[in-house]
Amino acid sequence: MHGTALIEVEVAYAAGPSRQSVVRLTVPRGCTLREAIGHAGLLREFPEIDLDRCKMGVFGRLRKPDEPLEAGDRVEIYRPLLADPKQARRERSKKT
Repeated sequence: MHGTALIEVEVAYAAGPSRQSVVRLTVPRGCTLREAIGHAGLLREFPEIDLDRCKMGVFGRLRKPDEPLEAGDRVEIYRPLLADPKQARRERSKKT
């Protein structure tokens, strides 16, 4: 990698409240979200991640898998919602 500029990024995934992982990486400048997730090893640790179907982003903002990262970015892999948040709030308010 001589001559290649490197940047530091993080990749984060939460499979649930008690099962999560944050991996710090040094990657070549121009590395994409998808590539960083692959380098982080999360696809082996969490086989349920399907990069073709799940959403991902940087610091809470949705991004496309093939967008390049900047130094200090935190890649987040988002799980699908199990319930509509508005509907869940309505259900909770009915119980009180």
